[in-house]
Amino acid sequence: MMKQKHKILFVCLGNICRSPTAHGVFDAYIRRLNLQKELEIDSAGTSAHHQGQLPDDRSRKHASLRGYQLDSKSRQIKLSDLEFFDEIFVMDDENLKNVMALDHEKKFIKKVKKLTDLIPQSPIDRVPDPYYSGDQGFEMVLDIIEEAAEIFFSQWEKKR
Repeated sequence: MMKQKHKILFVCLGNICRSPTAHGVFDAYIRRLNLQKELEIDSAGTSAHHQGQLPDDRSRKHASLRGYQLDSKSRQIKLSDLEFFDEIFVMDDENLKNVMALDHEKKFIKKVKKLTDLIPQSPIDRVPDPYYSGDQGFEMVLDIIEEAAEIFFSQWEKKR
């Protein structure tokens, strides 16, 4: 019997900066570790404002400098995502609140957590939105996501 893939969704507000960056970083780890048969990832936003757009040019530029490709198209999260995905990582408390508002019956509450929850020893409790910041903001987002990815994949290897 074939084992089902573990499905992960990353969520931010517009799905053009933080969540597509997490999507691209985790995708690179999955390919590097040859985990394509085990893990499936996607990203979405709580807003439909940027639906169909590629990630922000600045996110793509900074990710590219670190060897990541961001090519997902923005989409809005929907209730069926809560059922489909095994884990949903949001970028901050506002995204957490917005995602949980979709779950009227509170059936999926255990699936949804902040990405920074993967980094328990860190004082950082959110992935800050870099949209109105300069290069430093986009670099900080990558730093946080890379740290979370390192921890996630280290834990994943132990579970296998």
